[in-house]
Amino acid sequence: MRNFLRVLVSTAATFAAGMVGAQTYPERPVNLVVPFAAGGPSDAIARLVGQSMSGTLGQQLVVESVGGAGGTLGAARVARADPDGYTLLIAHVSLAAGETLYPNLTYDTATAFAPIGMINQGPMVLLARKDFDAPDAATLIQRMKEGGEDISVGHAGVGSNSHLCAVLLQNAMDAKFTLAAYQGTGPAMNDLMAGSIDVMCDQSTTAIPQLEGGTVKGYAVTSADRLEALKDLPALQELGLDGFDFTIWHGLYAPAGTPPEIVETLNAALQVALDDQKIVDRFAAVGTAPFPTDQRSPAAHDEKLQAEIATWQRVLGNQAE
Repeated sequence: MRNFLRVLVSTAATFAAGMVGAQTYPERPVNLVVPFAAGGPSDAIARLVGQSMSGTLGQQLVVESVGGAGGTLGAARVARADPDGYTLLIAHVSLAAGETLYPNLTYDTATAFAPIGMINQGPMVLLARKDFDAPDAATLIQRMKEGGEDISVGHAGVGSNSHLCAVLLQNAMDAKFTLAAYQGTGPAMNDLMAGSIDVMCDQSTTAIPQLEGGTVKGYAVTSADRLEALKDLPALQELGLDGFDFTIWHGLYAPAGTPPEIVETLNAALQVALDDQKIVDRFAAVGTAPFPTDQRSPAAHDEKLQAEIATWQRVLGNQAE
């Protein structure tokens, strides 16, 4: 009986301490892990949204890039972190696809995280080096089909958005390219600008500034419809790739077991950021948009994640690269 009472008292004390911590959260800066190299689209979204959330929470969200293995190294770090709300993850489609592409993960994607809320969604852009000999998108696709392995397609690592886009393009074109893996979108873009690789898919958020600067050529968007910010570029479906529709989304996560009160606090700060007209306008300028309000709750986010895991299991099977 004495042992039972000790356990009961200890459990109650721990619960009470957790409740107090949740009520005073956050008391120090919060680490926001971006699982890709600095300078990429996820990094840009993290800094834009993180700045607003810092003001709402009264503590700085410190963005840290932990790249490698298609985003799984950074995700693993957050999955191992204490569930106290001080280590967060911003991730996109790769988090769901990684469950299939990396069978030896140290975490179970479906259960390792506490989804906080969806952030933004938008298409990717099919790009080529600025001296690639293709005057339009139809010609580019024909050259890619005919060139096969002579065409080099850069990506940010197996499981990254750019890798998934390349895999989908191979399937849609019934071709096999030479896929060149990098430690993030930034390094891949640098090599595309330098002419070291031929083609890559990049999120509109970072592709548009490069297109405006004339450092690369833009040919098409991966969404079902044209993008207002790039309305001169056709959708791939217009070019004979029937049913091609690849839209990128970002979400915010904490480790599983994070107190619901902390999750709700973070979700509320995220909602403020996504309702900020300056952020909405900035998103629109780079071809992306916040999720509708009714799709930003932790529950809606969890439902989206589980559905995406199942979708990529069907699409990718045991494909590794």
